[in-house]
Amino acid sequence: FVILGFSHRPDMKAFFFLLFLCIYIITVLGNLIILLAINADPALHTPMYFFLRNLSFLEICYTSVTLPRVLINLLSGDTSISFAGCAAQMYFFLFFGATECCLLAAMAYDRYRAICNPLQYMVIMNKKVCMQLAASSWICGNLVALGHTTFIFSLPFCGSNVINHFFCEIQPVLMLVCGDTYWNELQIILAAAFVILMPFLLILVSYGLIISSILKIRSAKGRYKAFSTCSSHLAVVTIFYGTAVFIYIRPKSSYYLDVDKVLSLFYSVVTPILNPIIYSLRNREVKGALSKM
Repeated sequence: FVILGFSHRPDMKAFFFLLFLCIYIITVLGNLIILLAINADPALHTPMYFFLRNLSFLEICYTSVTLPRVLINLLSGDTSISFAGCAAQMYFFLFFGATECCLLAAMAYDRYRAICNPLQYMVIMNKKVCMQLAASSWICGNLVALGHTTFIFSLPFCGSNVINHFFCEIQPVLMLVCGDTYWNELQIILAAAFVILMPFLLILVSYGLIISSILKIRSAKGRYKAFSTCSSHLAVVTIFYGTAVFIYIRPKSSYYLDVDKVLSLFYSVVTPILNPIIYSLRNREVKGALSKM
C-alpha cells in the first residue's frame, strides 16, 4: 500500500515533521515521567494511580504505533508500507485503542467506588480486583483487534493501493476492498458499538451515581474535593470518546477522509499528549510526586 498522509502538501512537510516530532517527544516523556513518579512514591500505590500507570503506559504504546511511521514517511519521502506491515499497524492501533476504551470504564468504576463507598473502598478495590479489571481491558482490546484485523485482511483488494490517511485506519483500508462491503461495515459498526458504546455507557452510569452522591454532600468544599478527583478523567473521556464515536459508528457513505484524517489526530495524537498535562496540572498528589522525583 501507499499511505497518502500529508504528502499532498509538500510545502508543509518540514512543518509537519517538526510538529509531530515535538508531539511525540512530549507525549512519551510526559507519560513516562508520570509512570516513574507514581512508581517512585509509595503514597500513590493506590487503585486510582494503578489505573493511571496503566493508562500512561498505554498512551506511550498507542502513540508509538502511528507517529514514528509518520515521521519516517515525512523524512524519507517513501510512503509505501507492506501488506503485513499495514495489518500489524492496524492490529496494534485497534489493540491499544480498544484497551483504552475499557480502561477508561474501569477508571470510572474506581472513582464510583471511591466516592460512593469511601469506607469500603480499599476492601472492594483490592489488588486482585484492580489486576482483574486491568487484565480484562487488555484481553478485550486484543480480541477486538485480532478479530477486526483478521477479518479485513482476509478480504480481496484490487484497484487503487493508495490509503488516504496517515496510517492504516479501518475505513480507508476498507475502501480499497473489492466488491460490496456492506456486511464488513455492519460488522465494524456493531463491534465498535460494543467496544466503544458499552464502556461509555458504563462510564455514564458510574458518573450518574457519582454526581448523585456528590449532591448529597452538604459542604461546598466537600463537593468540590469529590468532583475534582473525577474532572481529569472526565476531560480525557470527553476528548477520546467524542471523536472515536464520530469516526467509527457511521456508514461508509458518510466518510469524508480528509475530515476524518484530522479528527483521527484527536484520539490518536491529541489525547495521549493531553493525558500527562491534565493529570499532572489538576492533581496535587501527582505534582507532589513529580517535585519529589
